[in-house]
Amino acid sequence: MPFKKLKFKPGINKETTRYSSEGGWYDCDKVRFRQQFPEKIGGWSRISSNTFLGVCRSLFAWLTLAGQKLTGVGTSKKFYLEQGGVYYDVTPIRATTTNAATFAATNGSTTLTVTDSSHGASAGDFVTFSSAVSLGGNITATILNTEYEIVSITNSNTYTITASVAANASDSGNGGSATDAAYQISIGTDTAVPLNGWGAGSWGESTWSSGGTSTVTLRTWTQSNFGEDLIFGPKGGQLFRWDATNGVSTRALLLSGIGGASDVPTIQNYILVSDINRFVFCFGPNIISTTTQDPMLIRWSDQEDVLNWTPSAINQAGSLRLSKGSEIISANQARQAVNVWTDTALYSLQYVGGQIVWAAQLIGENTSIICNNAVAYANGASYWMGKDKFYTSDGSRVQTLKCDLLRHVFNDFNVLQSDQVFAGTNEEYHEIWWFYCSNSSNTVDRYVIYNHQDGIWYYGTLARTAWLDSGMRDFPLAATYTNNLVNHEEGIDDNETATTAAISSYITSAEFDIEDGHRFSLVSKVLPDITFDGSTADSPVASLSLLPLQDSGSGYNDPTSEGGNSTGTITRSATSPVEKYTSQLDMRVRGRQMSIKIESTTEGVQWQLGSPRLDTRLDGRR
Repeated sequence: MPFKKLKFKPGINKETTRYSSEGGWYDCDKVRFRQQFPEKIGGWSRISSNTFLGVCRSLFAWLTLAGQKLTGVGTSKKFYLEQGGVYYDVTPIRATTTNAATFAATNGSTTLTVTDSSHGASAGDFVTFSSAVSLGGNITATILNTEYEIVSITNSNTYTITASVAANASDSGNGGSATDAAYQISIGTDTAVPLNGWGAGSWGESTWSSGGTSTVTLRTWTQSNFGEDLIFGPKGGQLFRWDATNGVSTRALLLSGIGGASDVPTIQNYILVSDINRFVFCFGPNIISTTTQDPMLIRWSDQEDVLNWTPSAINQAGSLRLSKGSEIISANQARQAVNVWTDTALYSLQYVGGQIVWAAQLIGENTSIICNNAVAYANGASYWMGKDKFYTSDGSRVQTLKCDLLRHVFNDFNVLQSDQVFAGTNEEYHEIWWFYCSNSSNTVDRYVIYNHQDGIWYYGTLARTAWLDSGMRDFPLAATYTNNLVNHEEGIDDNETATTAAISSYITSAEFDIEDGHRFSLVSKVLPDITFDGSTADSPVASLSLLPLQDSGSGYNDPTSEGGNSTGTITRSATSPVEKYTSQLDMRVRGRQMSIKIESTTEGVQWQLGSPRLDTRLDGRR
């Protein structure tokens, strides 16, 4: 028989069986489709050897009037500004005490007990001491006058820290009565923490007497620039402002504590600064002049005034309450409006001026959204992950996205860690990425991609905690569990750490057959159609495998080959004038159905697959 050309539809489809998806792709990892053909995704490189504390959940980039490119980095423990690969700690101060903190040491121990009346701190919080004097021995003033992470809380007046050296018998002093302490805002959690039993939430909710369950949510941030300054805050926390005129070495300040501030919200769940006339929005804030939080309320500052939140006849500060849903989850800036998601609906906020200022229009209802970071905006439309499907909206209506990976995602999804989901764009390749935790993981380990230009899906495994598209940067930026930031699509290997590692990638087709599987086929040769353009290895390699089956659903043959082999290695041997590589693989594979798999596992390899051809012949019915 003549050579059989294999050309598959782009995208991965796991909504049907491997056999009924014939003509397409069924499985992959770290692969994308470009010009309808699969290729290995780009590599990543750390931006510097510096690291931050905590798990990063928020990234935001902007430019100051002085031309400084800055990135806000919100973690579970702190808030940083990144510039040139250096992380500057600008975490706001919660409280300060003057001439109050004292220290007690034990000979031979690094544990110091700090006494500071009504300190209000929790284990894991950070405190910085100043004006302390030596305890008389190893614990010098230099050792004391620095930042410490609080180890444990003894009571409301005392806690422990760990010194860099052990005390000796001379360390009997109290560190001086003039010691000052500056306490940073309390830390958050890395993951959602389940709470079990009757104390797991409101007494009257769920089945408290039989082990009702709720969770403590993880620390997430929202941030947006107001001119050259940064406005940010944690979900369920206060608003803070970092003033660019003071430089990256100064801490952010509580917005309500700045001189001239008026009725600034003291709690919020989401923050946004509008492109239109520059209003600062708080979603789910406290009702004005009260401490009562309303999760369906929207409040905004006066136009071009981040400090004035008091509505009056001479300004445009104001508020409105949405009606569909029980809680505002997220918001984003669209072309002519601000989109607002509740847990059951999507609204469009439009600037109308006058007494109303901003008006809300219902765009869609009976929808869902998985968490506040699950939205991405690209090509004039919003895309988001719901609780059991994906959605899109161009601002006029909500549509459900047809997803060929729906069961693959939601049947292996850790619902308790839903708040860790985050979305991002990679516009160079027309992609929307969603990262999430698989069912057996409490940390992010999976991603799914929607290519909005081609309307196709693909997926893989990758541990990331936050994402930011290139924009003002040269590459998309992502946060890792190794506490650093990496540039994606830079290079072709894994350079997250100081040691370069290969990125293992593969793609496997759905099952295909000859004559609808009426007879067995014997493959004796494969003509691979592959390019290694962009590879840095002298002789990059990829393996091509044929995986035969006796019948659809029977499982792959074992052994896969009879009297031959089912896998061949394709090696590039020359790049000029035309790329040269292994032109023919000799195999001996027999089956009614087969799948083809391309895989690379070594450093310096970049590949793109075209249309391989198989030398086949019919080989009986049994």
